[in-house]
Amino acid sequence: MHVFYTPDIQAKAELPEEETTHAVRVLRLQTGDEITLTDGKGNFYRAEISTATPKRCLVNVLETLPQAPLWKGHLHIAMAPTKNTDRTEWFAEKATEIGFDELTFLNCRYSERKVIKTERIHKILVSAIKQSLKARLPRLNEMTDFNQFVRQPFNGQKFIAHCYEGEKAFLKDCLQPGEDALVLIGPEGDFSEEEVREALAQGFRPISLGPSRLRTETAALVACHLMNLANQ
Repeated sequence: MHVFYTPDIQAKAELPEEETTHAVRVLRLQTGDEITLTDGKGNFYRAEISTATPKRCLVNVLETLPQAPLWKGHLHIAMAPTKNTDRTEWFAEKATEIGFDELTFLNCRYSERKVIKTERIHKILVSAIKQSLKARLPRLNEMTDFNQFVRQPFNGQKFIAHCYEGEKAFLKDCLQPGEDALVLIGPEGDFSEEEVREALAQGFRPISLGPSRLRTETAALVACHLMNLANQ
């Protein structure tokens, strides 16, 4: 099945430039071929190519196929990007395949990467929803200062994963199925003690992701997986 991302399909029956290139030049699809579209907003579309040129690919939508959400609640991961960009990109791809709703990058005291190319991450998210046959594209936010982020309102469960000593419950045992959930994941050097105190003051609960010490991107993926499982 060939799936193409067409966020504006309801207003314009045409594939975006990059998707046109893939459809016509790479896959060599032609007029009359049937394809599947997704707008990333919860819909698939069965469509037929009406015009196929190297620069334009027009379609006729044959059927709109609304997709029910695959999990309950709104699942949000906020993480400090890793020093190695490839690891952050790996997380974005795999988390999308598993399923979540929103990703925010955090600028923390011990962050080793202060800039993230969200355009590149967006392309990875798009590719991942097509590959995993999901009709909803996760929301991607620009990098946000940690203290600013934790003070923003969030109507749901709020958790912070850190490595400091203290009483911490396993995330799986804390999640309330059906409720929105937000998990904070720190940089390679962990959150600072001041950041942890600020998060707790803002209503975040400290949680554990298990007995192993995990890399940032692994911790974020474990959190995503546990949230997804709890909301099936």
